[in-house]
Amino acid sequence: MRPRLLVSPVDRNEALEAVEGGAHIIDVKNPREGSLGANVPWVIREIMEVVPEDREVSATVGDVPYKPGTVSQAVLGVASIGVDYAKVGLYGVKTSEEAVEVMRACSRAVREFGYSTRVVAAGYADAHRVGSLDPMKVPEVAAEAECDVAMVDTAVKDGKRLFDFLSEEEVGEFVDLAHEHGLEVALAGSLRREDMPVVKELGADIVGVRGAACEGNDRDRGSVRSHLVRELVEALA
Repeated sequence: MRPRLLVSPVDRNEALEAVEGGAHIIDVKNPREGSLGANVPWVIREIMEVVPEDREVSATVGDVPYKPGTVSQAVLGVASIGVDYAKVGLYGVKTSEEAVEVMRACSRAVREFGYSTRVVAAGYADAHRVGSLDPMKVPEVAAEAECDVAMVDTAVKDGKRLFDFLSEEEVGEFVDLAHEHGLEVALAGSLRREDMPVVKELGADIVGVRGAACEGNDRDRGSVRSHLVRELVEALA
């Protein structure tokens, strides 16, 4: 099965461009608040209103601190809006124990309140630059915390990519570890069109982009455009 392309719009208009381009998952975020910056609830709702039923919607809850209560409430909040995935960036956690505590609170919040939203535990390939959890520990953390998806992204958006910090062999190991635990795998981190065949070959279930879907490959000043999304979908096919 080929990977599903996740594109991260910031508003309704960008979401429509992503849908037109054929993105499989529309991922609501706010790049001004960081790599996995959270958008406001009403924008998530506006985007959900224009996404067809045959596509999925995800929402980021931020590059989060080690605060299980705060983070689990944020995840419960996006679950209540009806998103298919809630993405949690493990930015402020230093150890596997802290990460499990945060992510277990998120998973429990979703399930105890009866939502079907899938919980994504996201680490950072460049964790050493921000002092966060070793990304290779994320699959085990996600499994122990009863999450649904293990993800790796980059924390600092300065043009460096996933493969500048992890080798193809290491990314492949991340994918294999997650799959062994019965998790889906999402790969992101300033990936470009030329990276699509590589991440497909490595076995990713979901491939996340923003910059590559924007004019000028600029995640901050560019806007998502349907023809760029379509090129990425075709590159994964």
